[in-house]
Amino acid sequence: MQTWDEILRLVPGYDPFATADDCVFVPAAAQLAVDFFAECLKHMEGAMSGKPFMLEPWQQAIVGNLFGWKRPDGTRRYREAFIFIPRKNGKTPLAAGICNYVLFCDREPGAQIYSAAADKDQAALLYRQAKGMIEQEPELANRARVYKALKSISLLEDEGSVYKVLSADADTKHGGNSHLVIVDELHAQPNRDLVDVLQTSMASANRKQPMMIHITTSDFHRPSICNEKHDYASKVRDGVIKDYAFLPVIYEAGPKDDWKDPKVWAKANPNLGVSVSLDYLNRECKRAQDTPSYENTFKRLHLNIRTEQDVRWIQLDAWDRCKGTKTIEKWAEDLRGQPCFAGLDLSSTTDLSAFVLYFPENKVCLCWCWIPEDNAERRERRDRVPYLTWQREGLIETTPGNVIDYEFLRARINALSREYDIKEIAFDPWNARQLAGQLKDQDGMNLKEFRQGFQSMNEPCKHLEKMIVGGELIHAGHEVLRWNASNATVKTDPAGNIKLDKAKSTERIDLMVALVMAIGISEAGVVAVPSITIIGG
Repeated sequence: MQTWDEILRLVPGYDPFATADDCVFVPAAAQLAVDFFAECLKHMEGAMSGKPFMLEPWQQAIVGNLFGWKRPDGTRRYREAFIFIPRKNGKTPLAAGICNYVLFCDREPGAQIYSAAADKDQAALLYRQAKGMIEQEPELANRARVYKALKSISLLEDEGSVYKVLSADADTKHGGNSHLVIVDELHAQPNRDLVDVLQTSMASANRKQPMMIHITTSDFHRPSICNEKHDYASKVRDGVIKDYAFLPVIYEAGPKDDWKDPKVWAKANPNLGVSVSLDYLNRECKRAQDTPSYENTFKRLHLNIRTEQDVRWIQLDAWDRCKGTKTIEKWAEDLRGQPCFAGLDLSSTTDLSAFVLYFPENKVCLCWCWIPEDNAERRERRDRVPYLTWQREGLIETTPGNVIDYEFLRARINALSREYDIKEIAFDPWNARQLAGQLKDQDGMNLKEFRQGFQSMNEPCKHLEKMIVGGELIHAGHEVLRWNASNATVKTDPAGNIKLDKAKSTERIDLMVALVMAIGISEAGVVAVPSITIIGG
């Protein structure tokens, strides 16, 4: 059996004794809090539903440190904590248990306790856990009144002591005299406003031992209140900042750790084998390896590795396996007269413009791209990209002048339409409406406006990704397309939808955008009557 000294030091990289100053650890106070979980609280859901909440050693370290350390005046040492734990490690039930302990056992007159989250649904999760624990224990239920509509709980013996739910999307912010504040999923806060309001609400002289606890998984690389707190907590843990009242609990994989190694999973997931199964992480890790756009999601949510929000998309080894055995020229000859769908992406008048044909029966793509002739050499020096070499190899065409000649592009697209059975052309309306109108009205082609949002891009992006991973796409080794593929990043929305993101991609991705658009309209089928319509939003 571990001693309290051993348990308290289970907080990764942090020694609470080294920074205690004149604070002392009171084992009886820590034990009281730990025993409250085991004797008064039961799990709410899953395989452990209805069973006593027996804290794991790492959880005992958090609870023991928070409630066992005392200042010379007898109040709690810690006034703020940052608990940084990956998904599925039981953050919310632990927070709900702490909330209930303070409400029922702190004996703080008129205690104002708040749990806060980014939105109402997230905020309700902690309340649901706290309420469910109370309802399963008659002694607690007999001492409390639950207001379900208001999502609040008050003590019968002191109705001024109340627990309430707040969210960043609420019309008004409360917490004028807070005793305890728990911020759940800090990384999801849209800004710092709610956190700052609640933090300043603990400044009242009437509160002798207020405490604020942030519980979260990792945020993206960006300026945010979560990253600010993480950076501060890391400095406290490492001894760079001396703050004896701040408890830094950080479970994360390091930047040099192998994210595919189960030992690294155990390092970042303290509840591995309890609420997080090894089988689950194995499946998720395999998914991350098979689906490149999921890799950063796995790292961030399950290993607490701070990643870019924009996910680098294509692994070039998988891309190179899609070359096929025929040359570009051979495919261009063999596919003449075959049905296909096109994507047209026109960038600014001085940048790369792209046209891609996708043949769904063969899963082959053929590419054409153009840059202005007069600035090709300057662009090659500036971008350090071999445009002129690619031009000599027939992989890029130059148009007359120092800006893209749209009449030249129109002529080339018309020539291609005579060689191939182009059923439909998807185009990005930005910079392309005039040329699209000419191709439709004057040349009789069938065009479809294709917006660049999640709704329209998600399915074709994922289809293309699946074909690349499965080795089904054939691109015949087109070097410019490969360059675009290596540059491509995708952005992911909260629902898991993805889209190509030109703003965050390292260099040009126009051919990849055109390919995704071509795949998108091929999946929608052939439109019988030529028209310009709109996909997605």
